[in-house]
Amino acid sequence: MAPEPTLLDRPRLPAAPPPLDWSTLADAFELACLLRCTSTPAVTGRRSPLPAPAGAGAGAEFNREEAAHRMRQLLGRLEIPVTHEVATGGLRRRYELHRLQVPREYRATYAARIEVGWRQGRRELLGGAVPGASTARRVWRPRLAAAAWRAALLAGGRHVRRHILGVRLTDRELAAVLVRGAALLEVPALLQPGAGCFVVCVAEGPDRERIMHSVSVEVAPRVRVATAS
Repeated sequence: MAPEPTLLDRPRLPAAPPPLDWSTLADAFELACLLRCTSTPAVTGRRSPLPAPAGAGAGAEFNREEAAHRMRQLLGRLEIPVTHEVATGGLRRRYELHRLQVPREYRATYAARIEVGWRQGRRELLGGAVPGASTARRVWRPRLAAAAWRAALLAGGRHVRRHILGVRLTDRELAAVLVRGAALLEVPALLQPGAGCFVVCVAEGPDRERIMHSVSVEVAPRVRVATAS
C-alpha cells in the first residue's frame, strides 16, 4: 500500500496577493471602475468585471478622449505601459474611438492589479465604518469614493436633466459603490432602474457641486497618438 500523504506532501494553495497600499489602491480601483463602465454585459446578464487573463486581449475602448487619457495616466502611475490609438469613423457625423492596449508581457500584472484593486476598494466602500478606524482609512475612504465617481463621470453614460446629474451604468455593483461613495462624500444619491441599466443621480445645486469638486483632478497633458481611419 502507498503511504498516506503527509501535510508536507499536499499541494499548497496559492497565496492571496498582499493588499495594496492606499495610493496604489486608489489608482487601481479607479482603473477597475473605468473598465466596469465600458464592459458589456454577458448573455447571462452578468458581466466579466475584470480584464482578460494573460494571453488574451487586455485593453479598453472609449468614445471620450478624457476617459482614455485618464486611463493612460493611471497606468503610468502603476508602471504599466499602454498603447493608445484613435480610430475615426462616420460620414455625416464624425466620431472618434480611443483604443488602449497593454503589451502582452504586462497583461498578468495588469489583470492582477485591477482584480486586487476592485476587490479591496469595493470592500472598503461597502464594508461600512470600522470602529476605531485608523486615520489613514478615514482619509482614504472618501478618496476611493471620489475615484469611483470620477471614473463613472468620465466613462459612464451621462444622464443629465434639469434638476439632477446622473450616470447610466449596466453594472449593479458599481452602481452600489457610487451610492455608498456619495454618502461618504456627504451627498445623498438615488439609484433608479432604467431601460437595461441603472441610473445613479444626485440633485442639482450643492450636491452636484460637491461631487464635481471631489472628482476634480489635474488634467492629463495631451499627447500625440497614432490615428487610424
